[in-house]
Amino acid sequence: MPNSTNAPRRTLLLTGASRGIGHATVIRFSSAGWRVITCSRHAFPEECPWGAGPEDHIQVDLADHGDTTRAIKEIRQRLEGGTLHALVNNAAISPKADGGARLGSIDTDIDTWSHVFRVNFFAPIMMARGLIDELSAAKGSVVNVTSIAGSRVHPFAGAAYATSKAALASLTREMASDFGRLGVRVNSIAPGEIDTSILSPGTDKIVEQQIPLHRLGTPDEVAKIIYVLCTETSSYVNGAEIHINGGQHV
Repeated sequence: MPNSTNAPRRTLLLTGASRGIGHATVIRFSSAGWRVITCSRHAFPEECPWGAGPEDHIQVDLADHGDTTRAIKEIRQRLEGGTLHALVNNAAISPKADGGARLGSIDTDIDTWSHVFRVNFFAPIMMARGLIDELSAAKGSVVNVTSIAGSRVHPFAGAAYATSKAALASLTREMASDFGRLGVRVNSIAPGEIDTSILSPGTDKIVEQQIPLHRLGTPDEVAKIIYVLCTETSSYVNGAEIHINGGQHV
């Protein structure tokens, strides 16, 4: 439900907002009355449905530590010394080989490993540390988006992506211990096969053979769990990784 007119408006910062889970998360939070600040390597798309989007969007290359630092400074200026109630680290990349083939541990070059880890692993901790004062002031919440690929070999997700997500899951535990002492909860979600535009050919076989519910998840089903982890409903949840995969991991 939207915040009452007497309550201070809460603020979410979301990376990777241009499509899929990020897009659904923006809609979920903004419909509940939150201010949403988005970060993406793309400019704000005109077709997006939330009215305040263009003025609260920051274009940033999270693979570039310098540009990430610049974006953090801009975010702090936009918060005007205020509070940040939620940070959702959703941005991620998963490079493919020619023809969309999976890049394994043998054929992934070191520059690709580095690029993936800068976006998928280093950017989340840079964001959280850079905004630690604002998060602490709000007794806020951080949600890191990991993946089912972080805990099992996936037929489509490459080795660099999978290991970066495994590292992010471990980082979530470390952050929960460190940030928790400041009143900031840190959790992660690990989506499985979600119905987005980036699904690989052959996903239908995974749905048929490996998922007990026999269907894909929807971006909004993921966004709902992110929302819960950023609100009082989960006030004693810290250091958890929530699996959202229809039972694919059992």
